[in-house]
Formats: sequence, C-alpha cells, structure tokens
Amino acid sequence: MPKAQALRASLAVLVPLVLAAALLPQVYSNQLLLFNFLVFLTLAQGVNIIYGFTGYLPFGYVGFFGAGAYGFALAVMHLHAGPLAAMAAGAATSVIFGLVLTPLLRLSGPYFAIANLAAALAIAEIVSNPELENITKGPYGVSLSGIFNPALSYAIAILVMAFTVGCVLYLRYSRFGLALQAIKDDPISAASSGINVVRARVIAWLLSALTAGLIGANFAWYVSVFYPDNVFSPDFSIFAIVFALFGGVATVTGPIFGVIVLYGLYNFIGISTPQYFQLIYGLLIMALVLFLPNGLASLLRRWGIHVI
Repeated sequence: MPKAQALRASLAVLVPLVLAAALLPQVYSNQLLLFNFLVFLTLAQGVNIIYGFTGYLPFGYVGFFGAGAYGFALAVMHLHAGPLAAMAAGAATSVIFGLVLTPLLRLSGPYFAIANLAAALAIAEIVSNPELENITKGPYGVSLSGIFNPALSYAIAILVMAFTVGCVLYLRYSRFGLALQAIKDDPISAASSGINVVRARVIAWLLSALTAGLIGANFAWYVSVFYPDNVFSPDFSIFAIVFALFGGVATVTGPIFGVIVLYGLYNFIGISTPQYFQLIYGLLIMALVLFLPNGLASLLRRWGIHVI
C-alpha cells in the first residue's frame, strides 16, 4: 500500500479512537469501565502483535502485564520514582522478562503456549512469596495511594493504547510486518529469501511485552492498590486472546471490534442477567470457532467491506 494511503488509513483508525476515549468520560460517569476498555484494547492489540503476525499464542501474556505493574510499584516504593518514570521502569521490567523468555520462541504451537503460561505462573509465585514481603509486599498487596491520580493515569492510558494501535498499524503496512507474515506462513521459505527469522520474532515478542508492560504499569498507577492475584489473573490473558480472535487477528480494527462487542456484552450481561452470562458468552465463543474462525473481519470481507 502507498505511504499516503497507509497514513490515511492510520488516521482513520487512531483519531476517532483517541477522541472517543478522551470525550466519553465527559458523558459517561463510569470512568473505571472506560479505563478497563483501554486496558483490554491494549492487551488485545498486544496479543495481535505476537499471535496475529507471528503465530505464537501467548497463554501467559498476563505475565508481562503483571511484571509491568510490579516494576511500576517497586520503582515507586523503593526508588521514590514519579509515575511517568515508574511507568518506564514497569515497561523495562516486562521487556527484560521477555528477553529472559526468548528461548521459548524455539517452541511452537501448544508447547509454546503452555511454557509461556508456566512462566507467567512462576513470576506470580515469586512476587507473592511471603519471604519477599520487604521487597514486593508478598501476598499482602501493594498500596501506592500517595500517587493516586485517576484522571492523569486515564489520559496516559489513552496514549499507551494509541501507541499500541500505532505499532499494529506499522506492522500492517510496513515491510517488517510483511516479513513477519511471511515467517508465520512459512519460516523456511522466509529464511531462504533473506529474512532474519530469529531477529524478527524476537522484535515482535519484545514489542508485545513492551505494550503489555506499559498498560500493566498504567493499571497499577490507576488503581494504586492491588494484589498479585489481581495483576496476574489469567482472565487478562484469556480475555485479551478471545477479544483479538473474535475481531480478527493480523488486522488493526479486528481486536477493537472484539473488545467493544465482547467486553460490552460482558458488562451488560454480567450486570443485568448474571445467571445467564456463562451460557450466553460460551455460545458466542462456540459460534466464533465454528462459523467465524478468522473473526468478525472475515465476515466483513465477505460483505465486501475493506478491513484495515
């Protein structure tokens, strides 16, 4: 796609998304719900980076999110860092965690997914260890009430979301993104054509870790009080993966639609008819797997609608 056309497509996605996120708190009082939308939108796009463009399904993606939250907390508690510096520390923590886990990229399919999940569980056990209470507060929770600022942390969450969507837009239209797609389809042919397969996979992996770490640190700032079970909850990984798959991976707008539809239904059904929530949600997921394995994006393409 020509650069000018790619730029127009990018602005068509980013500008309405940022404006909606910025203006909705003025007309809708539940800012926590809107913040959670931003969190899951960022995580779904982070999953999109590593799964949609490389084919690695990260069941333990929450490990990066939790590492970012605890990196933020440790910087505030022990280094007395300000929120923005602490966010940088949280993002760096997730990237370092990703570097440590790069050998997992030698695995594939369910082996990678299970090993990634095990790594996330391991780091959760480490930070919740009572022996580390003086460092991580162990299982007793972290309190950062001195920096509590939901208005500013919400605004920064918009920027983190925009950055993540921008990364996916870059992968969608850049040569590097095309190289990742080629690796996903046939790594041997990609390598024979001159693509550095290992380096490309590692870059995508670390970029995915970075986005999760940023929003994890942002989450820690927004709530200011949390426990290991909160930030390492498997729900973050499960929801992010389901939202991305429901909308359609390797697209920009797919995960956005997935979060809007499924997280919207999650809140509506869970509040109005909680007794039917599991049934309705389960049927939706089954219908996706059976009839739309490539997500909503594939349905829109059948109708002749161009999907970014």
